[in-house]
Order: sequence, then C-alpha cells, then structure tokens
Amino acid sequence: MADLNPIAKRIHNIQPDPVRLVLDGGETGVYRFDSTEFFQREFRGEGRRIDVDSDADSRLVTSEDYERVLLGRNGPDEDGWRMIGTVVEAERVGDE
Repeated sequence: MADLNPIAKRIHNIQPDPVRLVLDGGETGVYRFDSTEFFQREFRGEGRRIDVDSDADSRLVTSEDYERVLLGRNGPDEDGWRMIGTVVEAERVGDE
C-alpha cells in the first residue's frame, strides 16, 4: 500500500490538541479536531477553528489522488460546505 499523506498523518497525531494549519493561500488558523480517521489512504477530520470563527464547523478530507489535504467550512450563515483551501503545513500549537 502507498504511503499515507504526511500532512494528514501529522494532524492525526496531534489531535485532539490544537493544531495550526497553514493554507496554500497563506491563511493561518488554529483548529481543534474532535475526530480524525484514515480509511486506507483516505483521510477525514471534523472539528472547529478555535482562534476565530468558532461557530463554524470545519472538515478535512484528502483529494481524490490522496496528494492534498483539503479544508472545508460550514458556518451558520452558509448552506452547505465551502472549500477554504489546501493545507500546506500543520504543527502542534506551541511547537512553532
């Protein structure tokens, strides 16, 4: 079996502690994921951003080719999930 996505593995190993995510557009946020799981190479996570925007749910999924970890948002003012960006870095809060 091919290797698991390294960013997904890092997030999975950090949770449930807060994790700082950096997105491909340069945005940075602190998230707490209630759950993360792998199903073979596919990765999923559910949680919330805790530094701002804490009333919105956040979801992580891998892309179809498993090469990228994508972050989505579903806020109280939105009708469904909206893709925020691709995670390019993940680090435990306090390790920076």
